Amino acid sequence: TFSGHFVMVTDEPAEYIDLSVLDLLGDDGGSGSEAEQDPGKRHSQQHHPQKHYFVSKETKKFLQGRLATTFIPTVYTLVFIVSVPLNLVATVMFVHRIRPKKPAVIYMLNLACADLLFGLLLPFKIAYHYHGNNWIFGSFMCRVVTAAFYWNMYCSVLLVMCIGVDCFLAVVHPMKSLTWRSPRTASAVCAAMWLLSLGGVVPILTSGQTLRLSDLGITTCHDVQDVETLHSYYLYFFPIYSSVFFFIPLIFTVVCYVRVIQALAAANVENRSKKSRAIVMTVVVLLVFVVCFTPTNIILMVHYVHLAHASSDGSYRAYLLSMCVGSLSCCLDPVLYYYGSSQCQKQVAALLRCTRLARGESGSETRSTRTSGSTISSRSCKMESVHTNMGAQYNRLET
Repeated sequence: TFSGHFVMVTDEPAEYIDLSVLDLLGDDGGSGSEAEQDPGKRHSQQHHPQKHYFVSKETKKFLQGRLATTFIPTVYTLVFIVSVPLNLVATVMFVHRIRPKKPAVIYMLNLACADLLFGLLLPFKIAYHYHGNNWIFGSFMCRVVTAAFYWNMYCSVLLVMCIGVDCFLAVVHPMKSLTWRSPRTASAVCAAMWLLSLGGVVPILTSGQTLRLSDLGITTCHDVQDVETLHSYYLYFFPIYSSVFFFIPLIFTVVCYVRVIQALAAANVENRSKKSRAIVMTVVVLLVFVVCFTPTNIILMVHYVHLAHASSDGSYRAYLLSMCVGSLSCCLDPVLYYYGSSQCQKQVAALLRCTRLARGESGSETRSTRTSGSTISSRSCKMESVHTNMGAQYNRLET
């Protein structure tokens, strides 16, 4: 974060200070000041010193500039508008439409939930940046929102890793992994990922995240920390946190997807287009994961390496911008994992055909005929659904 330096400031009246100076100079023939003659009055005029935090000129320029107050919240607004409906619909579809609940479905359902919760937190960030990086929701909410922000982001990383491992087991070791890849195991693994990522943000949840900058007239949330706290606490916390919750999952994810791509490329499949589509989808999923999350975590590590030797406000500006790129994964995940699947496309096509059939029959027949037509339409929809499910099962058996 940006480093805040504090100085001790007293709010003493100017006339009291002037009298003290005159007294030290021996003015009025050593008779002393009015405050000295009345110790009780002098005691009442004294004020307790307070901490006032100050930041560098570059930090002030960034906190008040358009990049932080316009560009970043605008990106978050677009992500919120797109990601929340997409992930909400995907969550409903995973719960009510996808049958049976295989391990891959359970992992993708949890990923959609994590992305949905991440998107629902964005309005707090949007309001914070649009108000000139001034937090107006209180210190407790700042801790909750900051912790939940990291919680959902890194829970998504862990769930993407789980999807990669599950895909690796299904493609590379399909027979050996039959006993491991069960819905119960997948549910337990997802619960463990949620709890693990929650445990990682407990230090953020229990430490102060707001800091008042009197010269700017704003209260920052997590973006500015006391320089002593940065060197004694966060200098060690965030590098360890990023290593455990990103770089280790990154290694597992890359290795699993590379092995999947190799297995798909070496497989002898009659349907070449389906094979090519599977390879392309796997490569795209891996690229989205790497592009969205790797820059953020590399910059975070570089930031704290620089902070160990000197001030590193410039790298934190780059980190805030990379966070915007990382938030795009909330929009891309549902498109890749659900809306890009063949099963979803068949369901949408079946729904559209049923709707068109119902409209055509209702507009061309009489009321009695409409009744029979609606029955035929509903039967057609059911038959279409059956064929879709059978096709989906066949596709799964093929893979």
